[in-house]
Parts: sequence; structure tokens; C-alpha cells
Amino acid sequence: MSIERDGLDETIAHYREHGWARLGVLAGEETLAPLRARADAIMLGEVTYEGLFFQHDTDTGRYEDLAYGKGWTGPSLEYRKVEKLEKDPLFWTWLSNDVFRQVAARVYDSSAGVALYRAFLMNKHAGGGTVLPWHQDGGNFWGLDRDPVLQIWTALDDAPLDGGCLEVVDGTHLAGLATPLGGVVPKDHVERAGAESRARKLPAKAGEVIILHNHLWHRSGRTRLGKPRRALSVCYMDGATQCRRKKRAPRSFVRVW
Repeated sequence: MSIERDGLDETIAHYREHGWARLGVLAGEETLAPLRARADAIMLGEVTYEGLFFQHDTDTGRYEDLAYGKGWTGPSLEYRKVEKLEKDPLFWTWLSNDVFRQVAARVYDSSAGVALYRAFLMNKHAGGGTVLPWHQDGGNFWGLDRDPVLQIWTALDDAPLDGGCLEVVDGTHLAGLATPLGGVVPKDHVERAGAESRARKLPAKAGEVIILHNHLWHRSGRTRLGKPRRALSVCYMDGATQCRRKKRAPRSFVRVW
């Protein structure tokens, strides 16, 4: 797996201007099949690691109906999110590959290297999954002294137009956070920005990789194909980033490169 220097230059330039860019199909079936199988095994409790975070999907498909704080609720392929996948050697091998290292080195010119904020499965199960509204991945809620600006998203399954693909609003990262807290973009901001008319869908083939700026407005709908849409989302950050939380001990972060 490799990418030419000129191609990477173009990719990074597109990411800086638009907030997203395609790296192309980097994973073949020999890589994807074990990752999909491992994702399912983790959700079913057949493979376990201490400290994994789970969030089960809704019955309604509405983001507002998600339950928080319940974690593991038993074997199920209907978990919406599984975090801390860096604990698994298969996922670690993928998220630390050399192409991603090259991308991160272009984004973070830091003597402190590159650390991991999170690595997680975003799963839309065969029944449809849950809508994820327009949001930004950063802000005070993240509790960091600086926001990460790089996420690398790998489609483990096909994510076509009606299959829960990513949607973005081009260039919205350039204006920074909609609110200091970050997270879901408030409705009035969405309306003022004309986000619905500007929404751009990014269908992806299994194995395709898309890079995103954390402040880019992005979302995804339900899958209507009757089969799961699993994706791995990895957030990389400047290795000098510090956790600012005070109610609990500050987090420490795994260095990737």
C-alpha cells in the first residue's frame, strides 16, 4: 500500500481547502475481511479488551433517542459505536500504517510526533442504524488544549448514496467551530449556512479512505440496503496535545508515530 508524493500533495491541498479529501481504495479484501470479522467479534463479546467503550443503537433511528452511559449491554451487532479499538492488534496495524503516517506528518509538523485521540467503529447495522446529524469533532467538550484537525475514515463495507455514506458541507472547517462547545451544529446555524442545499454526499467503496478536518460539518444517514455499513474512524492529533479536564485525572494519549 502506497501513495505517490504528487498524489499526496494534491490530496492534502484538497483537504486544506475543502476540509476533506479522498485517499482512494487502500485496503483490499485480505485486509477488510479480518477487520470486519474482528469488529463483529468485539460487538458479540467473543473478543474483549479492558476499557472498551460501547454505545448501542436506537430502536427508532433518531439521534435524540440514543442512550448514554450504558456501555456493554450484551452480545449484539447493533452497537452504534465501539471506541478504543487501538487496543486490538488488527486495528492498530491498520491505523498505524505508513500512508497514514505520511498524511499525519503533512498535517502536524510537530517535533512531539503524532498521538491518538480515539479510534472507533461507526456501525450502521443491517436494520438501518441511527442518523448522525451535522456536527464538528472538537470544542470544549473534548477537553483538550488544542483541537485535533485530522480524522481518517476507512470504509469497511461499501457506503453508497443510500447506504449511510458520509455527507459534508464543503469548506465549513475554515470558519472554525459553530459553538465553543463543539459537537452537534445548532439548527439555527444549519439554516443560516444553507447546509441542506450545500450538502455533498461522499459514497465510498469498501476499503476506500477519506480524510476529514475535525471542524468540517459532516453527518451520515441510515443505511437502506439491509446490510451493515461499518467504518473505522481514527482521530490523530499533535503529540504535544494535553488534556485539560479537572474533575477527573487528565487523560494520557497513545503516541502513534
